[in-house]
Amino acid sequence: MQRGTLFLIPVPLAENAQNKSYTPFLIDTINVIKTYIVENEKTARKFLKEAGLKTPQSELLVHDFGKHKRGNSLVPYFTQLMSGIDVGLMSEAGCPGVADPGAEIVSEAHKRGIKVVPLVGPNSMIQGLMASGLSGQSFTFHGYLPIDKVDRAKRIKELESLSEKNKQTQLFMETPFRNNHLFEDVLKNCGGSTQLCVACNINGEDEFIKTMTVGAWKSERIDLHKKPTVFLLYKG
Repeated sequence: MQRGTLFLIPVPLAENAQNKSYTPFLIDTINVIKTYIVENEKTARKFLKEAGLKTPQSELLVHDFGKHKRGNSLVPYFTQLMSGIDVGLMSEAGCPGVADPGAEIVSEAHKRGIKVVPLVGPNSMIQGLMASGLSGQSFTFHGYLPIDKVDRAKRIKELESLSEKNKQTQLFMETPFRNNHLFEDVLKNCGGSTQLCVACNINGEDEFIKTMTVGAWKSERIDLHKKPTVFLLYKG
């Protein structure tokens, strides 16, 4: 039997960013698919409605792949795909599989010979890099840095050194309520001439993207608390 296709469906990065986030092809696709694998059912259904879903929500089959479900068997998530039904995979924000647990579903799909189709949409790492003015020829995304203050300081210095050695932009992030602490730690642990881009609430109404030297940032007051932020570091 022919298998279904797994569509990777990006969702907005910020409130009221629907018009910046959904392409006509994405809208056409969600109006064909009736089965989804999502991180949070409530927000997934909200995103689908905002994107222009015409299918009655009662007709949707939504599989919860939230943090309390992970680690269990993946078999139930593939019942429809293995019987020829197309399925959409949605993250909580941005692109499925990128800094996102959906990568586990995508990996399993490849093992099962299921076609995977990524749709175009918002991605905070790439959009931050685009707007930073830092090297887009060579870059690495590190995800979350250590929570422990000593380990984090050591890691920040390692990333600065890697950037200088490889002429490479280093991207990283933090849980939004710890953003201000991470920002302060970057300023404390990097050289004054190192470039730092702060890309905050991308696509949001209060989007803030700015690149300056660490030295210049020290005289700048910003509040990143509870705002999704990507940090980009470059030492030339």
